[in-house]
Amino acid sequence: MLDIRLLRTETDRVKTRLADRGTSYDAEIDAVLERDDARRALIFDTEQLKARQNEASRRIPAMKKAGESTDALMAEMSELSAKIKEDDAKVSALDAEILDLLARIPNLPDDSVPVGADSDDNVEVRRWGEPRTFDFEPKAHWDIGKNLSILDPESAARVTGARFHFYRGLGARLERAVINFYLDTHTSRGYTEVFPPFMVNKDSMFGTGQLPKFAEDMFKLEGLDYYLIPTAEVPVTNYHRESILDGTALPFKYCAYSACFRAEAGSAGRDTRGLIRQHQFNKVELVKFAHPDDSFNQLESLTHDAEYVLQQLGLPHRTVVLCTGDMGFGSAKTYDIEVWLPSYGRYAEISSCSNMTDFQARRANIRFKMSQKDKAQLVHTLNGSGVAVGRTVAAILENYQNADGSVTVPEVLRPYMGCDVIR
Repeated sequence: MLDIRLLRTETDRVKTRLADRGTSYDAEIDAVLERDDARRALIFDTEQLKARQNEASRRIPAMKKAGESTDALMAEMSELSAKIKEDDAKVSALDAEILDLLARIPNLPDDSVPVGADSDDNVEVRRWGEPRTFDFEPKAHWDIGKNLSILDPESAARVTGARFHFYRGLGARLERAVINFYLDTHTSRGYTEVFPPFMVNKDSMFGTGQLPKFAEDMFKLEGLDYYLIPTAEVPVTNYHRESILDGTALPFKYCAYSACFRAEAGSAGRDTRGLIRQHQFNKVELVKFAHPDDSFNQLESLTHDAEYVLQQLGLPHRTVVLCTGDMGFGSAKTYDIEVWLPSYGRYAEISSCSNMTDFQARRANIRFKMSQKDKAQLVHTLNGSGVAVGRTVAAILENYQNADGSVTVPEVLRPYMGCDVIR
């Protein structure tokens, strides 16, 4: 959530930069400032009424002592009290309206983010590895999985519905091996592992920016104030909600495995086949809490950490910085890491690494102090996939497939798999 003071002091700049996202938020900003003006006027008037009320309260004892009638003054106080109560209610209503409006305005793109309309305007910053040249016609991972009897979407569709999967045998072991490899690698590089709840409450969803804007993409438990998490970013970021952190210990670095649940409302096309876009999928998430002066450095290192595990797996990939029109709602700057998928003949997103600056921290009230005597400041939060597990499995199956239909297991996964080849 943006700071209302920023909207007031740099209105034109904020409007211009938000318009670079492809949608004008001028009306929302004007509505916030209009209601804030009304709120300020009400608070000023209420303070004047309270001052009159206090003065009257001081006069009453003296009047009674002097034998003077206090009826008129008491009547005035009653009117003042009713007016103050009415105005306080109006202020509360305006507070709620302002909060709702602010909650629907996205984060301000950092000045380093390129201006663009959509993914075609994203800028490649680096790539690693060369896509493999096959001497046979490579298959898509869903066909490989079916032929090896390690992926079974048909049974999952019968049990649950479309865009779910059963993993079988070495397929299930491969998924588990990737999860453990990611966790072991990230914890060896300074991240603290946490295992979060897979359900959170409404306040947590608001804290990280999923609500109110993306309610249709969430799975909510009927009759309960619980949501299935779309990513471990939500519970892990909210782990420090309403907290003041020790600034001298920043950055805090967490990694977390979780199942993720997304309605994927409106998605269609090729990505809905196979493991690329599922309603339920596994992911290892990286979350950081950083000092504002250091958060963009931390974004670079977080992105490199996500790239590192793909490099250890030998999967060709590239990294792009998202343009203003392709960024997520809460992000100030995002790098997408895209892995090479032979069946697509192109790179496809496997990780998204973002600096949310103080956007989430303001919503979730996460602050830090460098010392006890210092004023608490909002921390900067960062998150990134470290990385999506199902998409990793898809990339392994496609990039390591053999002409006989088998799949070679990447070397770093062999201790977890107990085999060199999936046949």
